[in-house]
Amino acid sequence: MKKADIEAVPVEVALATRGPISASYSGTAALVADHEAQVTAKTSGVLKKLHVEEGMTVKAGQLLAELDDADALAKAKQAEAQMHKAEATFTHAQAAIPKHLIPQYEYEQNKFDLAAQRAAYEAAKIQLSYTRIVAPVDGVIAQRDIKIGNLVQVNQNLFRIVGMNPLQAVLNVPERQFGILKAGQTVALEADALPGRKFEGTILRIAPVVDPASGTFRVTCQFRDASDTLRPGMFARIEIIYDQRPDALTVPSSALVEEDGTTSVYVVAKAAAAVAPVTAPTAGSAGKEKVAPATPTGFVARRKSVKVGYSDGNKVEILSGIDAGERVITTGRNAVRDGTAVLVLENKG
Repeated sequence: MKKADIEAVPVEVALATRGPISASYSGTAALVADHEAQVTAKTSGVLKKLHVEEGMTVKAGQLLAELDDADALAKAKQAEAQMHKAEATFTHAQAAIPKHLIPQYEYEQNKFDLAAQRAAYEAAKIQLSYTRIVAPVDGVIAQRDIKIGNLVQVNQNLFRIVGMNPLQAVLNVPERQFGILKAGQTVALEADALPGRKFEGTILRIAPVVDPASGTFRVTCQFRDASDTLRPGMFARIEIIYDQRPDALTVPSSALVEEDGTTSVYVVAKAAAAVAPVTAPTAGSAGKEKVAPATPTGFVARRKSVKVGYSDGNKVEILSGIDAGERVITTGRNAVRDGTAVLVLENKG
């Protein structure tokens, strides 16, 4: 490096280039089950059989466990017998009433008795069915709270079933995005527990109002995972891409300078030659001027105001202010001012 170069500010630069850029919103949320059910006992009894264990996938209506049904079965048979007796009595009354062998009120009483016995039989059958514990929804057995031989009481928790697919995540999005995000838009998810993998989903629904306390609105995203690796409770980073531009002029975000309410960049430009009169004319040089370089390196920083558009990671769209191919200062921009002599270093990496 020449001694004159040391007087210039060393900087690193990047080219303003054209390429694709996306507009997106990113947020974090925990995955939750689309549906969940707490299975409770509808009748009491001793647990006789278990047909499922934690971690097993079940379908709605699948048998999970059985209670001792001896008492319920006996009551159902007794109710059935009482119903058949009432049916026989009513049949006799139907035959007798046209012949006026029984009074009308007795016929009506037999009719109502039959209806009551039939209802009692149906109730007994329902109580009997409650001894067979079945799954109310599809899902995975997330928790089992009973053991064989336990005396189960009415309304006691027996199992918790969690729907594993699809899963949902709820984002609280700033109100400036309201009207931009739409139901059906594609979203991408990355889970901390599954590094390096991305999962695709969609916006399921958007809350129609903004919470005045937080200035946010709820966006519910849904994910269907064919690989069955996502789990409720996983912490996820979610990105929603809502616009794309295939040929945008972009620069690294590290080139931007925010000052006095404006956004600028410093570009590297050739310094104009400084013309100075010759102080000691020599033979053959009379009437001529000597041209000297304006800076030690021949390059200076020029500040240009820019209008920015979308931001995507570490690059920013430039809508106006500079042209493609210009070199913007990324490292050392805080040490220069408009017209500062610069020494362009080779970018690291």
